[in-house]
Amino acid sequence: MQRRTRLQRELALLAAEPPPGISCWHSGHGTGELRAQILGGADTPYEKGIFNLEIIVPERYPFEPPKIRFLTPIYHPNIDSAGRICLDVLKLPPKGAWRPSLSISTLLSSIQLLMAEPNPDDPLMADIAPEPLEEKSTQGERSPSSESSGQKRKGSNISRKEKKSCPDS
Repeated sequence: MQRRTRLQRELALLAAEPPPGISCWHSGHGTGELRAQILGGADTPYEKGIFNLEIIVPERYPFEPPKIRFLTPIYHPNIDSAGRICLDVLKLPPKGAWRPSLSISTLLSSIQLLMAEPNPDDPLMADIAPEPLEEKSTQGERSPSSESSGQKRKGSNISRKEKKSCPDS
């Protein structure tokens, strides 16, 4: 009951006053299944990109954080090939920073900020963390200047190593 009323209130607020570049709605499959879209921020490698996310809200929400993952492939050190996100507010304490006072809107804004400012100190994709993100596009390829040097890399061909601190994202 608390989950349903809280979700209705949060979605109404998201519809009335959405954060810039963010939208969220019911997916139509169930009460706790949502979809969201985040627009890539200006002056980032994701500029003009549209990124779809899946949000699964647990029965114990807001006492447990929602499970959020990218449906759109994205090349990012804090997001793995399955779309899972390494972000402290998506995990319960002591390892995470989730609090019941946080909202879906706050989480989506945090993910949008993470897209613009990756956290190389806590990578989910350890093999790409040291690489400068500015050289990547939304399709997981290097920029044209890197392609000319023969270093083209597609996201599906990259050896993925997941960091053990963020497997449940």
